[in-house]
Amino acid sequence: MAPTVEIKHDLNMKRLCEDRVCVVTGAGRGIGREHAMMLAAHGAKVVVNDLGGARDGDGADEGPAQSVVNEIVAAGGSAVANADDISSHDGAKNLIDQAIETYGDLHAVVNNAGILRDRMLANMTEGEWDAVIQVHLKGTFGPSHHAAAYWRAQSKEGKEVDARLINTTSVSGIYGNIGQSNYGAAKAGIAAFTIIAAQELHRYGVTANAISPGALTRMTEDLGMGKLEGEDRDRMSPEWIAPICTWLASEESHPVTGRIFQVSGREFAVANMWHKGPSLEPTLDPTKLGPMVQQLMSEAQPNSNMAGDPVTGPGHPTPF
Repeated sequence: MAPTVEIKHDLNMKRLCEDRVCVVTGAGRGIGREHAMMLAAHGAKVVVNDLGGARDGDGADEGPAQSVVNEIVAAGGSAVANADDISSHDGAKNLIDQAIETYGDLHAVVNNAGILRDRMLANMTEGEWDAVIQVHLKGTFGPSHHAAAYWRAQSKEGKEVDARLINTTSVSGIYGNIGQSNYGAAKAGIAAFTIIAAQELHRYGVTANAISPGALTRMTEDLGMGKLEGEDRDRMSPEWIAPICTWLASEESHPVTGRIFQVSGREFAVANMWHKGPSLEPTLDPTKLGPMVQQLMSEAQPNSNMAGDPVTGPGHPTPF
């Protein structure tokens, strides 16, 4: 069981999100639950969204979202549950509308919901591809779209907006991982979506950032992390992800936008993303490209492994 964040008024604790209205998707378990609990501990009014499905997205159960709400309320916080499917446009709208109608405003949307349907590329079905893209990528677009429309309207009415989009990407997307072409493609899309949203929404007082978490949850327990023990297991608890989410949701984070933070109990880093490497004058003659590509490859930094470190080997670009 993940550690519980006790919600109480501590005179020595600076509450970063006092009275800020925050939506968290996929908040019934794991990382999303920790986000919701810590946001509430820091004074946020939280809309806890979770469809309550299985790890692969099948099924629905309002219990997980309501359970988190019950914990928050029992400990003195403010929260309401939402079981809408955020991968549908109407479901995403219902979620954002509920936050605004319940609490009168909206300050942060944390897009955290996700599923896994891992399969090697040659074996992956169309349904496995579509389901993962639907939940992760469209499930990030929907709440973000409806929230952005609200914030833009507020800004155009002359109201001061200081709002946040906080998305969830993955090392599988920004660095790559075997067996996760669907999940990685969605997560890479979310990283690009975050950067573009940051560029578009800054004029309205909205920042957009993403978190690439490393944690032991039901999503990762059979991917090797489930065998961790002792301090190694503790360091992969989802509680380590919640602090950056809470800070990003706060007013303190206003200067930071368009960034990807790689976070676990083992590290706290910022991903540098894509940068142009070595370059040459272009040519219209394809027969000249062999030595040109060889030169570029010999000067370029290799792609990264899942830790973000340069790596060479089968399937990775290598110098000629």
